Amino acid sequence: MNAREALGRYGEDLAARRLRAAGMAVLERNWRCAAGEIDIVARDRDALVVCEVKTRRAGGWEHPMAAVTPAKAARLRRLASRWLTERWIARYGRPPTGGVRLDVVGIWLPDRGAPLVEHVRGAA
Repeated sequence: MNAREALGRYGEDLAARRLRAAGMAVLERNWRCAAGEIDIVARDRDALVVCEVKTRRAGGWEHPMAAVTPAKAARLRRLASRWLTERWIARYGRPPTGGVRLDVVGIWLPDRGAPLVEHVRGAA
């Protein structure tokens, strides 16, 4: 695993802990298909949550949330639809009653101190 992958894995671990602390159940991590990857799929009561995680080190130019561009959000919606069909509906036969929500968790790693974790619900 290279440094970039390790940073991403660390951020995803923090994000999964934050989602669980908020009462969500993490259903799957790093789901891949030919069209791309979903970082985290979770359940928030009766809603399905597709979560993009962005981790940045201090000193970078861009806030982690800024990395979720309109094109990235559109790709996440397509991936969410595919996951819903292949995993959820294949198992339960119908969409979740609470619908599907796209969240973003931004992780900012300062030079010193604890990471800053920001969870935006319905962001994309």
